[in-house]
Amino acid sequence: MNIVYKSDPARGRKWAELLAELAPDADFRQWPDIGDPATVDYLVAWQPPADILQQFPRLKVLFSVGAGADQFDYQQLPAELPVVRMVEQGLINGMVEYVTFAVLGLHRDMPRYLQQQREQRWQAHPMLPASRRRIGVMGLGSLGEAVLKPFLALGFDCGGWSRTPRQIDGVRCWAGNDQLGEFLARSDILICLLPLTDSTRGILNADCFNQLPPGAALVQVGRGAQLNHDDLLQALDSQQLSGAVVDVTDPEPLPAEHPFWRHPALWLTPHIASQTVPETAVAALLANIRRFEAGEPMIGLIDRQKGY
Repeated sequence: MNIVYKSDPARGRKWAELLAELAPDADFRQWPDIGDPATVDYLVAWQPPADILQQFPRLKVLFSVGAGADQFDYQQLPAELPVVRMVEQGLINGMVEYVTFAVLGLHRDMPRYLQQQREQRWQAHPMLPASRRRIGVMGLGSLGEAVLKPFLALGFDCGGWSRTPRQIDGVRCWAGNDQLGEFLARSDILICLLPLTDSTRGILNADCFNQLPPGAALVQVGRGAQLNHDDLLQALDSQQLSGAVVDVTDPEPLPAEHPFWRHPALWLTPHIASQTVPETAVAALLANIRRFEAGEPMIGLIDRQKGY
């Protein structure tokens, strides 16, 4: 099998080492050294070339190098070409770590204490037990389900919302637009893990924030285009929201004058919540290729009608 990798060069070199060990018969090449394009079977990329089938006439599957696949222009991709997002344990573990850190920081009022440190102000505030803090996760796919587990273990009141009904042990689940308001009204800390679709673009807006309990908080690790920046700033300034942790924005990076850089109630990170881990990502890629060649369903296959 012939595989071309078109993404971060440093990670690509690690992928080359791992594939040489795990699949020594594979012809692995890193963009722009693609060899004979007519022999390429699989492309792993964040952004494929615009003329993908003209470039790779034998291409069988396009694999996203990351957890999302909304960056692809599906109008430019052949309808019959399977597109697969990355689902691998290293990426899941990273997201669990980040969201756990973010939620516990908000739960224990760390943004306020950090601001007090800067002001040299020693002042304690009442602490709410985990059992009285309601966690709400938007998006109950593999990442959403995984991030809920630590909070269940810590005794938080956990809920989740998705487009279609889900059942998760210990988690109260809501689904569809009709149940979104009820879900938001009981979410003291809202975590967005939704994919980017036409229906989720701009979903984190004033209407959403106003349906949360007063003093709620936000963790945004979904996609940048889901968040209305002005509405978030207004919600923070009015104290409808007490704090926010934002890892994804649109654009990225933010311009130097953007208020997110300096807002005392907001923690901003540069899209680092979770990244693919080469060891587990290469294993996941090879497992999916084996499934494809055996005629079995691939994990992470995009349903173009749903957009994820």
